[in-house]
Amino acid sequence: MTTQSAPTTDTLESGSPDSGDGLKAGLKNRHLSMIAIGGVIGAGLFVGSGSGIAAAGPAILISYALVGAMVVFVMRMLGEMAAARPTSGSFSAYADQALGRWAGFSIGWLYWFFWVVVLAVEATAGAKILNGWIPAVPQWGWALLVMLVLTAVNLAAVGSYGEFEFWFAGIKVVAIGAFVVVGLLAVFGLLPGSDNPGSGLAHLTDAGGFFPKGPGAILTGVLMVVFSFMGSEIVTLAAGESEDPQKAVTKATNSVIWRIGIFYLGSIFIVLTLLPWNDQSIVDEGSYVAALNSIGIPHAGQVMDVIVLTAVLSCLNSGLYTASRMAFSLGQRGDAPKAFARTTSRGVPRAAILGSVVFGFLAVWFNYQWPDTVFNFLLNSSGAVALFVWLVICFTQLKMRGIILREQPEKLVVKMWLFPYLTWATIAAISFVLVYMLTDDAGREQVLLSLLVAVFVVGFSLVRERLKKPAAQPAAAPVEDRVADSVER
Repeated sequence: MTTQSAPTTDTLESGSPDSGDGLKAGLKNRHLSMIAIGGVIGAGLFVGSGSGIAAAGPAILISYALVGAMVVFVMRMLGEMAAARPTSGSFSAYADQALGRWAGFSIGWLYWFFWVVVLAVEATAGAKILNGWIPAVPQWGWALLVMLVLTAVNLAAVGSYGEFEFWFAGIKVVAIGAFVVVGLLAVFGLLPGSDNPGSGLAHLTDAGGFFPKGPGAILTGVLMVVFSFMGSEIVTLAAGESEDPQKAVTKATNSVIWRIGIFYLGSIFIVLTLLPWNDQSIVDEGSYVAALNSIGIPHAGQVMDVIVLTAVLSCLNSGLYTASRMAFSLGQRGDAPKAFARTTSRGVPRAAILGSVVFGFLAVWFNYQWPDTVFNFLLNSSGAVALFVWLVICFTQLKMRGIILREQPEKLVVKMWLFPYLTWATIAAISFVLVYMLTDDAGREQVLLSLLVAVFVVGFSLVRERLKKPAAQPAAAPVEDRVADSVER
């Protein structure tokens, strides 16, 4: 016997597959596959890798490997929960069940805050590139146009988001894949017409050894690269709107190792073997442009601008999608305005999208009006949220394993390796990174401001829960049942 939960949509399209919580299963398997692959390739990989190389030398490869391993473990834990209970709220909904309402509320809003600030960062980055191509349109005009276009895409249907992301991510994947193949040929002197003589692996040690800045620089490198990995978890939110959520999550979780290996370690390895790590062009031109120039690829700077713009638009597109789906899930659980939990006839949470984009527009305005004060505060106060999210995923998985085994053991198709030891080891590693950030000037400000915002949000959620408890006590169980029912579906 099946029970029908209360509808959360204004209207539902008849005959359209419904994901069970008011959203439509409009994402195809090819969309999910490309979202999973593209989710780990942010603009930070293209833009920020040069600074990491300058700070740690060839040892930056170890930094990328350490952070990559952390992400693989976190994704494995999240995949375990998402494959068993796919939902648009992902880790926030799981934290709600496993750790308490305060945890789901807090991490959900912090994650939403992170992504709406990212909207402003990426809109500004994209506007700078476009303004360089067409200076007649002011930078703020480009930022506005980019935000409006992608808002329209997300408002149309989830399939529109999936299609745009499929092509955006596809360009990034093809670009890095071609870079790795062409670069490898050039490294070993097998590329016809290359301007780079190809010195094999010599550049990994010929400029002061593999650890030119000392082994301690590995940790400095970790701080510089850790945030470029944020976004790998998006596929678990999107899975709730796919045709086969369990299959999509399982496939994405199992493929995360080779994705990080090829796109991050592979591409940075190419840069470090084509040029000495201390070549000034890596910092001045950017690591990828410098590597392409060394081979003699014509118009390397312009080519990379197109790829970076694609990465920026991809991040914007996914950021708006992710923020809106988290707001939708919070609305469903009574932790955000009820309007956020309503969807249109196309299964689109319109109010959640508009609410997210309004804050994004506001953050863009802050970036142009007060870049060194208000926007700098927003940027730093959301900077460490990625690590908070990963920590919450770890602690949630520790408890959710038992819940899944007790309630739905057949759904445990993805399992965290060496549970619970590897989970605790990951918690220790993330905690170490957070503590180590306190020794770094830029990192210290990010951790302290992010902690300040987190304490405020957690405090607000606890006070809110305490105030609601006396009046809501009789209705508490049905609300929790609806959350569990939504996640089960």
